[in-house]
Amino acid sequence: MTSELSTADQAALTSGSDFWHTTPVETADLPALTVTDGPHGVRLQATDGDILAGARATCFPPAVASASTWDPELLRRMGEALGDECRAMDVAVLLGPGVNLKRSPLGGRNFEYFSEDPILTGILATAWVRGLQSRGVGASLKHFAVNNQETDRMRVSADVDERTLRELYLRAFQRVVTQAQPWTVMCAYNKINGVYASEHHWLLTEVLRDEWGFEGLVVSDWGAVVDRVAAVRAGLDLAMPGPDATGDRALVDAVEAGTLDAGTLRRSADLVREMIAKAGKRERGSYDAAAHHDLAREIAGRAIVLLKNDGGLLPLRAEGQTIAVLGEFARTPRYQGGGSSQITPTRLDDALTQITASTGASVSFAAGYGDSGKGLLEEAVELARSSDVALVFVGSVHETEGADRDSLDLPADQLALIERVAAVNPNTVVLLSNGAVLLTSPWEARVPAIVEGWLLGQAGGSAIADVLFGRVNPSGRLAETIPVRLADHPSYLDFPGEHGHVRYGEGLHVGYRGFDAREQAVSYPFGFGLSYTTFTYGEAVADGLEIRVPVTNTGDRDGREVVQVYVSLPGSRVRRAPRELKAFANVAIPAGETVEVVLNVERADLAYWDTRLNRWLVEDGSYVFEVGASSRDLRATVTSHVTGDAARVPLTADSSVGEWFADPRGGALLGELFAEAAAGAGDATTAALTADPAVLMMLGSLPLGRMAMFPGSPFTTDALADLIKAANE
Repeated sequence: MTSELSTADQAALTSGSDFWHTTPVETADLPALTVTDGPHGVRLQATDGDILAGARATCFPPAVASASTWDPELLRRMGEALGDECRAMDVAVLLGPGVNLKRSPLGGRNFEYFSEDPILTGILATAWVRGLQSRGVGASLKHFAVNNQETDRMRVSADVDERTLRELYLRAFQRVVTQAQPWTVMCAYNKINGVYASEHHWLLTEVLRDEWGFEGLVVSDWGAVVDRVAAVRAGLDLAMPGPDATGDRALVDAVEAGTLDAGTLRRSADLVREMIAKAGKRERGSYDAAAHHDLAREIAGRAIVLLKNDGGLLPLRAEGQTIAVLGEFARTPRYQGGGSSQITPTRLDDALTQITASTGASVSFAAGYGDSGKGLLEEAVELARSSDVALVFVGSVHETEGADRDSLDLPADQLALIERVAAVNPNTVVLLSNGAVLLTSPWEARVPAIVEGWLLGQAGGSAIADVLFGRVNPSGRLAETIPVRLADHPSYLDFPGEHGHVRYGEGLHVGYRGFDAREQAVSYPFGFGLSYTTFTYGEAVADGLEIRVPVTNTGDRDGREVVQVYVSLPGSRVRRAPRELKAFANVAIPAGETVEVVLNVERADLAYWDTRLNRWLVEDGSYVFEVGASSRDLRATVTSHVTGDAARVPLTADSSVGEWFADPRGGALLGELFAEAAAGAGDATTAALTADPAVLMMLGSLPLGRMAMFPGSPFTTDALADLIKAANE
């Protein structure tokens, strides 16, 4: 495909021409393509002087909010809308979605990521990618991989064992790649076990291409490439931004010197050309900004999580209640995080305006906190005292790319506002605006209602009013656990690391897995969320990996229930979390009606990574499927047997005596050898090994080859070699 391109042209094609464009090659009729930031909006740079100032586009709810919908269909529609806006702006590739796990709630970029769970993340991101690419616009799945913090993000080595890496940190990437084939995958800044992601051949070639069958190109995060030659050799295809004349020259020199295979560079250039060809098939278009704002409002309303509603304080009545709206965030909304995903919205709804428009009753406002200090607090308290309901808007001050958070606490002036208002008004509702979880303890005990509003995008103000007044029945569910204390979090002792390394010491027990394994109290569990109606679950039945359960809406309002399936395997041979999410369904159920919910668990999602065999393995056994409304609200349980994969770990001289006896063939052969040796030699020691179970138990962890030094041992070098060969035939 690139036969007419010189080596120099091939090298130039594999780096950008500027910040947001690929390099054109006019002699080969290869135009420059525009790529730009997402993932919750199209951030097309509007001026030369400011790379973060974008042209107006719909600011959809960031992933911290959209993930709380637990609704792949909504994410697909969002992807389609983003694709339409890309076509209108002549954007070929939108840089998203971000599917890194929320390892720690302190992660500064958590607002751009979906969840602490790889199954939920993978399903939602796959729908997003399919929606976007259905419009002829490419996705860029990021940040590959193990990019879970902003501290020292350009250099830090994420040190993680392979089983944890495979089962958690790569699993969402694997699902999206194998089920949606994004046009590009973006490699991360950081190192993985000491090797930069941009130079990680195992990651970019052996896993991504050879195992998963990825067909697109690997693009670098902006500035992630340290060594262009090493990166291309490892499997990186496009280095951004550009131009990079020095790197281009290094590639040409390496090919001419024979230190880089010419075919490797040619392959990367071919992949860039294929992307250009695909992008050339899309037609320019337009989009309906008002319709997209309405979609952003719908997603935001579905993302809001009702955490607490004692006494049915919510929804508010449209008439007859005087309302105090308190907190600057009601007037000046926090609707997105900082950094490369900042969108210039087409319009911006604020909660104060929308609440006022939703009721004929008196609505009053006080800022409550800010630069003016104590006077604002006293004004808000007096307003709360004289009103029927107090709505207190608080949240995090900022979350941004480039810096992690240092606390999960609300700012002191906001905490004071909650405490003082709750003391004078028993009908206090706290509304949170935040890009990652905030601690709700201990102040949650003093208020009857809490609304988790996340960062909701440009229509968040309208969505909040929709939920407060019952036009939308809240159905959002937590995609991350809210702990009682930061110190309770599984990642606490190993975040963000030091001296260029961060140790993933919690291993498999990320998020709710770790809380459940330690039976740790939490403020609100993974998957939790209330509704203005109630749901009951009937008996679950299983047909293989298909789980059916009747769910009844027992209230007087139509609602949506997010039915979740958590799986465990009692007696597993490997260490596992107590339960893991493996399937879910977002189901609309009219008031008083029952719906049979069908949930399908994918067999591949039951597999663990066997480090001895270096492959995925489904263990044989009776799996327990627990169906419920959160990881700790499990309403129905059913067991189903799953036939495991045929697998046998080869026996070696380093295999223990216990492992030999646990293997049917190896145990029989070893037993025969012991018996023959004891009978032939009459040696008391050898006889004791075969006759005394206590001695065998004591020696169970002894590698078989080391028994050669025991008196009377039958394990000569030849005998041991014959035994191993016979056992593995």
